[in-house]
Amino acid sequence: MASNETKLKTASVLAFERKLDPSDALFSAGKWDDRENYQQWSGVPIREKSVRGTISNRLKAKDQDPARLDAQIENPNLQTVDVATLPHEADTLAVHFTLRVLAGAGHPSACNESAYQEKLLETITEYVSTHGFGELAHRYAQNLANARFLWRNRIGAEAVEVVVSQVREGAAEQQWTFNALDYSLRTFEGDAKTQELGQAIESALSGNSYLLLDVVAFARVGAGQEVFPSQELILERSRGDKSKTLYSIGDAHIAAIHSQKLGNALRTVDTWYPSLDDGRDLGPIAVEPYGSVTTQGAAYRQPRDKMDFYNLLDNWLLKDKVPPIEQQHFVMATLIRGGVFGDAG
Repeated sequence: MASNETKLKTASVLAFERKLDPSDALFSAGKWDDRENYQQWSGVPIREKSVRGTISNRLKAKDQDPARLDAQIENPNLQTVDVATLPHEADTLAVHFTLRVLAGAGHPSACNESAYQEKLLETITEYVSTHGFGELAHRYAQNLANARFLWRNRIGAEAVEVVVSQVREGAAEQQWTFNALDYSLRTFEGDAKTQELGQAIESALSGNSYLLLDVVAFARVGAGQEVFPSQELILERSRGDKSKTLYSIGDAHIAAIHSQKLGNALRTVDTWYPSLDDGRDLGPIAVEPYGSVTTQGAAYRQPRDKMDFYNLLDNWLLKDKVPPIEQQHFVMATLIRGGVFGDAG
């Protein structure tokens, strides 16, 4: 085996498939007391709404003259946007998706350096035999239990319930029900039920069992209230286009959340990034090679700190500098996330 730094080099082609594979999540609406029959609930449609807004953006210095401002306000800010709301006879949103958990974490789907792949697999095997996937699997389980994947739909809900079913041959083999508001979004303490669900996820990641989870979350937000599916990214807009386009599925335009957004919520388990200089505690962030949080425009695993995925992986494989256990968890979580990590050419 080539383990010497002078003999071993990072593969220029190195890719990993994601091992947590969610579907898109569909929205439907009904009554809280009728949750058992949610499969008969009607989907939440996306519809257009035109509104007459006012000028509210920050003005340039030349536009702050009272006459100029009055002239601008005389011109209405007309917008057409997509919106999704519950019907007025329904007070509860149901969000339904499935999640496949796959084996082979850390095994590359493409690698053009056999010596590097041999060392990588040896390192992964040692990690699994020493630590296993228990810590990561339990954190993924808690992100199902706490309904983090609801994103904005979780905020202000009177009650949130998550039902997770282990599906085999089309039928629920085992089921867990969680009161999501009992589980923190900032810590990963969990309980006996999240530990049990975590063990099922760990077994699947380890390749010991097949796991398909059916997940449905119920959020009691109030009759007629607005709900929040994914927003589409429109790269090129022309004048008169809608200013907000929501994601929908099918001819009925049923509101939905992108699978990528669900995956981001499930992998929000990284509490091991370096402490911030200003002493803030962000809580967990999504597992990303550089600890990127796009909503804050910041990366919390800077290469200068040697705590990003690439520095940790290279030190571990090429220089035999074993990272602390928390950073080993981060590296493995990044490999479970999947991606293309080859050496820059």
